[in-house]
Amino acid sequence: MQTQSVALSPEVGSQQKNSFNRQTIAIIDFGSQYSELIARRIRETQVYSEVISYRTTAEQLRNLDPKGIILSGGPNSVYDDQAPQCDPKIWDLGIPILGVCYGMQLMVKQLGGSVERATKAEYGKASLFIDDPTDLLTNVEEGSTMWMSHGDSCTQLPAGFDALAHTDNTPCAAIANPDKKLFGVQFHPEVVHSECGIALIRNFVYHICECEPTWTTEAFVEESIREIRAKVGNKRVLLALSGGVDSSTLAFLLHRAIGDQLTCMFIDQGFMRKGEPERLVEIFDKQFKIPVEYVMARKRFLEKMKDVTDPEKKRRLIGHEFINVFEEESQKLGPFDYLAQGTLYPDVIESANTNVDPKTGERVAVKIKSHHNVGGLPENLRFKLVEPLRKLFKDEVRNVARSIGLPEEIVRRHPFPGPGLAIRIIGEVTAERLNILRDADFIVRDEITKQGMYHDFWQAFAVLLPIRSVGVMGDKRTYAHPIVLRFITSEDGMTADWAKVPYELLEIISNRIVNEVKGVNRVVYDITSKPPGTIEWE
Repeated sequence: MQTQSVALSPEVGSQQKNSFNRQTIAIIDFGSQYSELIARRIRETQVYSEVISYRTTAEQLRNLDPKGIILSGGPNSVYDDQAPQCDPKIWDLGIPILGVCYGMQLMVKQLGGSVERATKAEYGKASLFIDDPTDLLTNVEEGSTMWMSHGDSCTQLPAGFDALAHTDNTPCAAIANPDKKLFGVQFHPEVVHSECGIALIRNFVYHICECEPTWTTEAFVEESIREIRAKVGNKRVLLALSGGVDSSTLAFLLHRAIGDQLTCMFIDQGFMRKGEPERLVEIFDKQFKIPVEYVMARKRFLEKMKDVTDPEKKRRLIGHEFINVFEEESQKLGPFDYLAQGTLYPDVIESANTNVDPKTGERVAVKIKSHHNVGGLPENLRFKLVEPLRKLFKDEVRNVARSIGLPEEIVRRHPFPGPGLAIRIIGEVTAERLNILRDADFIVRDEITKQGMYHDFWQAFAVLLPIRSVGVMGDKRTYAHPIVLRFITSEDGMTADWAKVPYELLEIISNRIVNEVKGVNRVVYDITSKPPGTIEWE
């Protein structure tokens, strides 16, 4: 996945400088698949990081006032006519800069050095031999493995630069101009394959940029509550609650900040897993005293699925119906000035769908993101947005969730698609098929929980196929549906592998499904990775 970054205007940069009130490492993105990962690694040092566009000017960076700047990698060659360039004035800001791969080559080229096609490209693991073990390479072990991915090399360094390390194929694997605090590495310290990569990142963040580890969960919660109260005042806020960790964390955070000014709405479209709607209301309403407006809409959603077999049409119809229900119910419960959304930082990086009210400068909701609420809001339903989680990655959201008291069953809940079981039933969605899949899916979750394996998987679920096969039960011939089991492991959902589940567990689940779920006589296991397959079947 190519990372699209957020371009800053001078006004935005100035506003962000004032609102952050924290030390920041700015990551200038040149289209690297690892830009987001660099940001995550910086945050693991408890220092805030932000990904911004390579089009950001030096003046905008000055307004942002970062403690350090990292230039990301990228797919281009710096000598290509269309290669992205940074504002050359950034070299004179006096801010420490670390160039990574393409970022290092761009630094070399713009400051008067030379970059050429390498006689031998370098991809994958390479041993790093250290020529200067100080500053950037303090505590980086001699001969440690680093991850390379480049076909170009720096053939001549600019004035004032020296090589800090080399590999067998790259004489300038790490470089520095310590007087100007400019550094570069040809490898990718942010990836897990680079053995001492995190040590190098810590050297840059702590020793070169002189940052303090202040980006903590506790600090984020306190700051968010202050910002929410300042923004919302005494106005009312509406939140569409899904039961996932993002919207649930948002609900808890908002309730702590503004109490009864928050209205949570849960729309039961009939495609949730067995017992989940009831459990959600119990947790929020009964256990934590956060009122939830429960909207029963199963019948109308199911009617929309009649004779529909195309997966994209399913998603569209469910999304549109969600909008209709949301609009009807919000008008009954309103008026509301603000809509709360569980937007996360990757959504901000990847999305270009930011809409701004020209009169107020506020971001406004033209649509609810598909991964949250499966549809978009109509333009005449205009709310100002409250998005306190938009600075966070998923793992940071889970940390916040724990710190403000969400139960672990929500914090570590497997990802679940917005359209729910409707896209785990291949073909038409009917009441009978929903009941079959709910019962089968419950057995999957029940058994992996009993075996203490729930958290071994990124996702583990059942899929119902629209075909039937012959079986035999009690000396009688059956003609019933097969259930597909899909267990996968992943770190971020972008790539995934099928889980090597113990045969004994598969046997228990299979026996229970065919014996307890009426209409099923066969269970199969999906052993397809992503790519070439997707995690979901539709």
